[in-house]
Amino acid sequence: MDPCPFVRLIIESLALKLPSSPTKSAGAGVHPSTTPCYAKLKLSNFPSQTALIPLSTADSSSSPESSTSSAGFHLDPSTLRRLCSKPIITLKVYVFTGRMGRSCGVSCGKLLGSVRMSINVGGAQSKSSVYQNGWMKLGGTGTGTGPDKPVAKLHVVVRSETDPRFVFQFGGEPECSPVVFQIQKNIRQPVFSCKFSADRNNRSRSLPSDFTMGNNNKGWMRTFSGDREKPGRERKGWMIIIYDLSGSAVAAASMITPFVPSPGSDRVSRSNPGAWLILRPNGPSVSSWKPWGRLEAWRERGPVDGLGYKFALVTDSGITSGVPIAEGTMSVKKGGQFCIDNARKDSALSLLLPVRGFVMGSSVEAEGKASKPTVQVGVRHVTCMADAALFVALSAAIDLSMDACRLFSHKLRKEFCPDEQDSFS
Repeated sequence: MDPCPFVRLIIESLALKLPSSPTKSAGAGVHPSTTPCYAKLKLSNFPSQTALIPLSTADSSSSPESSTSSAGFHLDPSTLRRLCSKPIITLKVYVFTGRMGRSCGVSCGKLLGSVRMSINVGGAQSKSSVYQNGWMKLGGTGTGTGPDKPVAKLHVVVRSETDPRFVFQFGGEPECSPVVFQIQKNIRQPVFSCKFSADRNNRSRSLPSDFTMGNNNKGWMRTFSGDREKPGRERKGWMIIIYDLSGSAVAAASMITPFVPSPGSDRVSRSNPGAWLILRPNGPSVSSWKPWGRLEAWRERGPVDGLGYKFALVTDSGITSGVPIAEGTMSVKKGGQFCIDNARKDSALSLLLPVRGFVMGSSVEAEGKASKPTVQVGVRHVTCMADAALFVALSAAIDLSMDACRLFSHKLRKEFCPDEQDSFS
């Protein structure tokens, strides 16, 4: 498997130094403040990012005592190809005082100043580079004109890292049991096949006949032993198995907690989410599976109608005591990106994986739209095809959750309703 070239542009160690309060003869100047500060990071053709900035008392020759975690931008292969002729890009950092957000359409923060950096990413595909490391004068601060006018300073580190990734794409919607292709430049090579099944009445029919779990997780199927609701008021029994080209099952996503509406409602609530197990073969025998991760999903209430989700890596303590490593909400109307990234040193995932950085990203289409998820997996987190298959299975689960969390007043397509449509034998 050949990866695609990606570059991660990292902006980190942001800190702000404000000058002391000036005397009357020094002009208005810039006064120290306990008001929180934040920065907006803008790079051409990329959505802006926001980061909090702590205040610092360090001198200009030393690093700040405290700084923010890293933010960054991902340069994909198409962007890198576009930059081949003109590799210079401009990074702008705008610093604001006050709280983030907007009120009545007006930004709550007050612009304090900005810095601008020209960055040459021409060789970034082959080597890591540092473009800025230190303090910079914040343009737009102070009102004096002399060399001693008070000026705020911003500490920032800007660097790039090579970030190669494997890219996969489903050849169709996951519930239609498609082939999964690996994408490398303009080449699409089949690497996996999928088998989706849905059986509300007898879940075991969607599993291999000799399916077993590890000793520590034998209670996972108790979820299905409760009272059954009326047909159409629960969604359960969904499973998708990922096979390699030899026909061996290498990963799976299995719905272990049904998606049911909360009482008096037609939506899956956060207090009672549906859940999936992401499974991998347990040893050389494909008849035994071991849980790798647990994904929960629900329908968020509020001003934005969204799909809420939480993903955790399963530990030896059991499937309900995993380490959460991804949590968020994506728009039901617009779709979004599901992402796992342990770039921060203090992230829970960094305690479990030896390598920091991007782990996995997957596209999720809006509700009701045809989906062919594209999955990106960091090369450093893949040692074999079976590793990549786990992320493909996870991608399928989050995509299928968009359907599982659809309002129960809406009918699902026939692939999800084998009891009503004789689609599965």
